Amino acid sequence: MTTQEVSENTLIAQEYKNLLRNTYLLLSTEDKKLIRKAFETAVDAHKNQRRKSGEPYILHPIAVAQIVADQIGLGATSIAAALLHDVVEDTALTLDDITLMFGETVAKIVDGLTKISKLSKDKRVSVQAENFKKMLLTMNDDVRVILIKIADRLHNMRTLEAMPEEKQVRIASETLYIYAPLSHRIGMYNIKTQLEDLALKYTEPEVYMDIEQKIKDSKEVGLKYIDNFTKELQSHLTKERIKFKTEGRFKSIFSIRNKMQFKNKKFDEVFDRFAVRIIYNCTPKQEKFLAWKIYSIVTDHYQPNPMRLRDWISSPKSTGYEALHITVVGPGGKWVEVQIRSERMHEIAEKGYAAHFKYKQGKKDEGGMELWLNRLREVLESQDTDAVDFVKEFKLNLYANEIFVFTPNGDLKSLPKGASPIDFAFSIHSEVGEKTRGVRVNGKIVPLNHTLNSGDQVEIITSETAKPNANWLDFVITSKARSSIRSALRIEERKTADEGKELLRRKLRQMKFKFNDRIINAMVSYFKLKTSLDLYYRIGIGSIDNKMLKKFASEENNRFYQFFRRRPSDKPKNSELENSQISSFYDMLVFGKNQENLDYTLSPCCNPIAGDDVFGFVSINDGIKIHKNECPNAISLHSNYGYRIVSAKWVDSSKGFFTGNIRLSGIDRLGLVNEVTHLISNAHNVDISQINFDSENGTFTGKIKLHVKRASTLDVLIKKLEKVSGIDKVVRD
Repeated sequence: MTTQEVSENTLIAQEYKNLLRNTYLLLSTEDKKLIRKAFETAVDAHKNQRRKSGEPYILHPIAVAQIVADQIGLGATSIAAALLHDVVEDTALTLDDITLMFGETVAKIVDGLTKISKLSKDKRVSVQAENFKKMLLTMNDDVRVILIKIADRLHNMRTLEAMPEEKQVRIASETLYIYAPLSHRIGMYNIKTQLEDLALKYTEPEVYMDIEQKIKDSKEVGLKYIDNFTKELQSHLTKERIKFKTEGRFKSIFSIRNKMQFKNKKFDEVFDRFAVRIIYNCTPKQEKFLAWKIYSIVTDHYQPNPMRLRDWISSPKSTGYEALHITVVGPGGKWVEVQIRSERMHEIAEKGYAAHFKYKQGKKDEGGMELWLNRLREVLESQDTDAVDFVKEFKLNLYANEIFVFTPNGDLKSLPKGASPIDFAFSIHSEVGEKTRGVRVNGKIVPLNHTLNSGDQVEIITSETAKPNANWLDFVITSKARSSIRSALRIEERKTADEGKELLRRKLRQMKFKFNDRIINAMVSYFKLKTSLDLYYRIGIGSIDNKMLKKFASEENNRFYQFFRRRPSDKPKNSELENSQISSFYDMLVFGKNQENLDYTLSPCCNPIAGDDVFGFVSINDGIKIHKNECPNAISLHSNYGYRIVSAKWVDSSKGFFTGNIRLSGIDRLGLVNEVTHLISNAHNVDISQINFDSENGTFTGKIKLHVKRASTLDVLIKKLEKVSGIDKVVRD
């Protein structure tokens, strides 16, 4: 055995001891045997493999197992699975071998981890999104798969320096895009912070190094400040005979960068760079009482900022996080965040769900995540949920702050920040959401796109005749609401299409045409649609009217006549035939919640065309540039410049609702406004979004914001308004 081999074996043995250091006393004899067996199996399986850095490969699974044990707090089964997580993918061992040696549970976890590793490393967002969705589906089998995968990603990020630069950026971007938000949602804030900082180091190295250096430069002064502050606190708390310990910390690099970027602040202006934790020891019955007692002691000596109180003890986060957060004016007028937690709360904050269920179920090992998994399954089991949409919605809900609103009966509901009354309605029940006609917030009627705030009391007004509107999709943010609305719209579309089909059958009979596949296919091609369902739907809503049908009939009869007159050599050219079948299904690009028409350019890096799934990116010099969701640059843009991303989509102008503004002027008279609103309300597929009339010296001016199905509807409405007595002029903005 060479000197290098001896040295490496010593290192491996030492790392194995480190793995067991914090958990050894908590493990049973059987647990220790299981871990030892997994370790020896992994050492033998990986004995000829090395990492990119040149070190023995086995050091990676040992490091992952240590993260699983120490930072996530899982037990022997997970530690063994972490040690074995790469053997099926990278060595001669098979899943059957693992099953025989370690049993079904360990094998199932290893199988889930192997499936995730085999997912395509494609850079395209749509593929990444689909892979992410598949990865989450493994949680239905065993949540430990995801927890170990996060530990695996954390160690890979810690050792990313050995990778080529292109891989560094891709892996770091994927970490910000998927793994950091997921860690946040599972409540593993410590790991989430590490992932964000490590990812920033490779996605924006100059920014990272600049902030890191500034923290180092100010660290000595900062630590001294925190030390003095905590000594004062300790003296006050000790007098009250409270058993506690304190921790001082700096805000993470990623968090500081976000504050500087989004609030346009300099490093020195980020006022809550310092934080102090008070972790107290008590019985479960005393937890709440002692938290508020400590709060009272702190605020007796330091002036609190009342706008910065966060009470997550009375209403814990859905991740299980509990604590009191207060921001006070410390010595020298500097802001300091004080976090008050019991030892139980602290472990949950550091280790997430593993610790949460340890206390809830009284077990050391890995409990379930049923509450969260049930919410997740609702979305995952929706077969028609687009993967990219799913990831966008999922990420939004992962990172969103929570708000707490009340039902009329006083029940508390948790929703993501930015949620609308429609989100609230669907959170109660799908039927309530689908029948929503209006809403009262704190006793006052508000629009359906109103943004809810914590403490609001929300009452949903329902009606049997009400039904979901496509516009709702622009302001709901919860996955349940979006999927339920889409499902209801499809049902409504099918119903309209069935009515349109019967109407078309009668129209064709009147025009002496047979209702058969040939004529339907000819109409689909003539109107440049994709399917017969599209044809029936447009006839049902009236966007294909009698005039258009008669024109088709005339041309079809003429084509039939020409066919018999044409010589055999007069066959249409392929290009002519193909051009006649080209679909113009998507004819408008709209932006944001209000589906606005804005100036844009198509990005040459991915060359999007009408109908592609796209997003807008606000560039510095060229305005809004349109990229496909599958663009090679999409992950980088989403990860690094999320604040400059604008939602965009190609729409079919005959199916969507669009915002239109009209201005009116003329001679004022009694009842004019009522007549105008009555006319608009009776118009087909037109909704009034906003209306404003001003009258002065016998004349009036008015501005009306409308949601309309298509531009032609607006033109017809304008002509009708021009005929109203007293109206002199109607123009479209």
